[in-house]
Amino acid sequence: MAHLKLTNIKKSYGSVKVLHDINLDIRSGEFVVFVGPSGCGKSTLLRVIAGLEDITGGTFQIDGQVVNALTPKARGVAMVFQSYALYPHMTVYDNMAFGLRLDKGSSSSEVDRRVREAAAILQIEPYLDRLPKALSGGQRQRVAIGRAITRDPKVFLFDEPLSNLDAALRVATRIEIARLHERMADTTMIYVTHDQVEAMTLADRIVVLNSGHVEQVGSPMELYNDPDNLFVARFIGSPSMNILPARIEAAGAETAVVPEGGRRIVVPVPTPSGSSSSAAHLGVRPESLELVDEGQGLFTGRVTLVESLGEVTLVYIDIGRGDEPLVAKLPGEVRLARDSTVSLSVDVSALRLFDGSGRALRGDRAREPELMRNAG
Repeated sequence: MAHLKLTNIKKSYGSVKVLHDINLDIRSGEFVVFVGPSGCGKSTLLRVIAGLEDITGGTFQIDGQVVNALTPKARGVAMVFQSYALYPHMTVYDNMAFGLRLDKGSSSSEVDRRVREAAAILQIEPYLDRLPKALSGGQRQRVAIGRAITRDPKVFLFDEPLSNLDAALRVATRIEIARLHERMADTTMIYVTHDQVEAMTLADRIVVLNSGHVEQVGSPMELYNDPDNLFVARFIGSPSMNILPARIEAAGAETAVVPEGGRRIVVPVPTPSGSSSSAAHLGVRPESLELVDEGQGLFTGRVTLVESLGEVTLVYIDIGRGDEPLVAKLPGEVRLARDSTVSLSVDVSALRLFDGSGRALRGDRAREPELMRNAG
């Protein structure tokens, strides 16, 4: 087991700052996923943890020991790369045994035991005598994971390991990684991905990164249901949360809000300090919207596109916001004609309110909606 603590970690390449004061506490045996857009610093942070990149500033500890200057081997970490990094002229067995054979303290019987144990965990025993070129992409990735398992590391690091696989193999290999975590529950795992499904299904906690900063850390459902800011609200979820510019009309323990293209609604969130009429943003997940009779909803608009996906239907509605439609995710097959007019309602508990700077405003979200016609 390994407890990782990163304190004010910085990373720069010359004058270019890539990581800015990263503070993370990763518990022993935890599966943590780093997500964020391209260039946000997630892979750089993983390489800093691995010891493949020097730390410009701050302190990195494993089990209370400062490891800033230690080599990857001395840190007790093993990394699985996006590109597999297998030796093409070696068999699967030899690829998995290679690192162990470099360690003069491992006997041939110990090497054999650990290779075969890892192969059994990953169900690649029939392929031990094959060369990598005779394997599928998913099998090669399991070999790369197996090579890491044989080292019996304190910390597993995964750098977008499924990005080179097709959709079906991604699902199958993701399930294998989830099972691996269950079998190796004492091993701390850190996983980098841009795929939200991987993050939501694998993680105990997700770290959302943006431009080298940590935006939010929490369980998958914490981030999904209660984002700290607009960036997290937009980044987590597919389709992403609908964000509508809004105007706060009343102050007090609750807040009356008029979203752009919608009707006035009272949300159980204390009004932010400032003028009684201030800019804000109202957020609602696509699946929280439901069709209601015309004139009875919070939003009314014209259907511009319908995407039937089988289990759900995505409906894009023009509510007068130019090129930015409101997206509704409705269960099952919903037949709506293009250019038809629809009304949509939402439970007030599903609404999220953000101030003008994009920070979440929180409060009691249990009250039923109070809808009134927008006098404006």
